Amino acid sequence: MSIPKRILPLIVLSQFCCTSLWFAGNGVMVDLKESFHLADSALGHLTSAVQLGFIAGTLLFALLTLSDRYAPSRVFFISALAASVFNLGIVYEHQNLISLISLRFMTGFFLAGIYPVGMKIAADYYDKGLGKSLGYLVGALVLGTAFPHLLRGVTEQLPWRPVILCTSALAAFGGIIMFLFVPNGPFRSKGQNLDFTAFFRVFKNRKFRSAAFGYFGHMWELYAFWAFVPIMINEYLHINQSNQANTSLYAFLIIGLGGLACVFGGYISSFWGTKKTATTFLLLSGICCILSPLFFLAQSFSTFIFLLLFWGLVVIADSPLFSTLVAQNAPPEIKGTALTIVNCIGFSITIISIQVLTYLFPILDTRFLFLILALGPIFGIFALTNPLSLSRK
Repeated sequence: MSIPKRILPLIVLSQFCCTSLWFAGNGVMVDLKESFHLADSALGHLTSAVQLGFIAGTLLFALLTLSDRYAPSRVFFISALAASVFNLGIVYEHQNLISLISLRFMTGFFLAGIYPVGMKIAADYYDKGLGKSLGYLVGALVLGTAFPHLLRGVTEQLPWRPVILCTSALAAFGGIIMFLFVPNGPFRSKGQNLDFTAFFRVFKNRKFRSAAFGYFGHMWELYAFWAFVPIMINEYLHINQSNQANTSLYAFLIIGLGGLACVFGGYISSFWGTKKTATTFLLLSGICCILSPLFFLAQSFSTFIFLLLFWGLVVIADSPLFSTLVAQNAPPEIKGTALTIVNCIGFSITIISIQVLTYLFPILDTRFLFLILALGPIFGIFALTNPLSLSRK
């Protein structure tokens, strides 16, 4: 079956535009703190608010099996418009931490109709070569996530509100593209009725469970690393009494270049195997966690950034591969729901890891803070290499 060549680029473009909302608050965090007199802990709270909103959204989307019962491009479109509106709310005056947390929560809630639904749309089009397709898709997510840092990095002397306006406009544009130009895929299996058992039924499959648990270990590390990249850079500069650097621009490079790793990992998996490739990248990111105290001993800032760049590549490269394993081992009629469920649980885990780092940051030497992230890759590798140990007896 011939798939129009425009489909994948359109899905990727839409995903990039819409997921720029994810870290829009993080990209202007310094400005938010100054404008609304927020405490240093606001970073962790606002990042977790997005994750918590995403969790609530994915939970509801999964229970109602929305992306399986309705045209996924329509679900994507409505979610993109709603998320862009709540993101835009940040620009209004007289905000406080509670109102900002509420707006970021609702933005995250509707991101639940963007990220997993975008993967569902890709899976409906690409039965074979799904790993490569999702590599491009998650790569777009990574670039979208990093994009606010780039905007802020190149507009340091300008007001922060245009960054928020730009990301909201991009999200609306991405939703329109998906709705107008990406119809239902040829491999879509429509769910007919509400199926509240789907949330639990998918985990009865041992291979599905193994892939999901590997993804959960990956998620423990990923968003906590992304959220704290600017802090890691600033701490290195402080510890080594180095000159100030464009932290936002470096954060964009460290996070954004991971998009290339997603694409590269997808191609490697086509001849090396999806599971083996995912496990290898998870191992490499785990090693980075364990060696992270040594990163701060780097003799030069360039060496430190190089090490973070490598970490940024391997920490995300396995993400599309885990999604591929999940999609391949889920029942076709609830594939979208299965992806949404796994995302829901995975992002629940990110809240815990982000809050743990936020709590320990003021009381623990920063050089040893990120050792905690190694727990995720260790658990994930165990789940992938010892699936029988996770099965019911």
